[in-house]
Amino acid sequence: MHVVVNAAMSADGKLSSRRREQIAISGPEDFDRMDALRADSDAVMVGVGTVLADDPHLTLDDADRRATRRERGDPDHPARVVADSRARTPTDARILDDAATTYLLVSEAAPEERVEKLEQAGARVVAAGDDSRVDLARGLSELADEGVEQLMVEGGGELIFSLFEADLVDELRVYVGSKILGGRDAPTLADGEGFVADFPELELRGVDRIDDGVLLGYAVEENES
Repeated sequence: MHVVVNAAMSADGKLSSRRREQIAISGPEDFDRMDALRADSDAVMVGVGTVLADDPHLTLDDADRRATRRERGDPDHPARVVADSRARTPTDARILDDAATTYLLVSEAAPEERVEKLEQAGARVVAAGDDSRVDLARGLSELADEGVEQLMVEGGGELIFSLFEADLVDELRVYVGSKILGGRDAPTLADGEGFVADFPELELRGVDRIDDGVLLGYAVEENES
């Protein structure tokens, strides 16, 4: 599986404000680029924190791209994936509509009653993890068995850190916008516990000016440790 992390952050590295409100960091050209990347992917993944904060739909905006997917035998929209250790996704979340298949990766800590309700709401629940958190390597392996060859990850910072920690990221594409958000408690590109050794190394592959910001494209170098 090829894993592409795509994110937009402020010039000071924040994904949103300290209130964790959705903020438009990029503009129309970058939104279109992101839609094209979604169209080229088999699935789009977020963490449950993003679902709770933003209630995203994670579907394609462009009708021509949906038509192109149909022509090649794919569903109109890529599948949607949520890393949700304790099955906290609301049963009325937009990602649980019938626009696309939605997988929820849960751990053994997920209450059975919540899992049943989410399955009734249309989710395909994948148990992948111990009693505290999702085992992302195992979860992505399950998705690969379902035919997911390219996975686009849209955040948030906790999920992105966890994927880097598990050495599962192949590419990072990050749009740096012309805003300063500030705040020691504002989410960053990679939150979590943070690295103190074996820092992931990136190779810069491209720099493009888009809207009023810059798109940086990185390949993730293989961890030799």
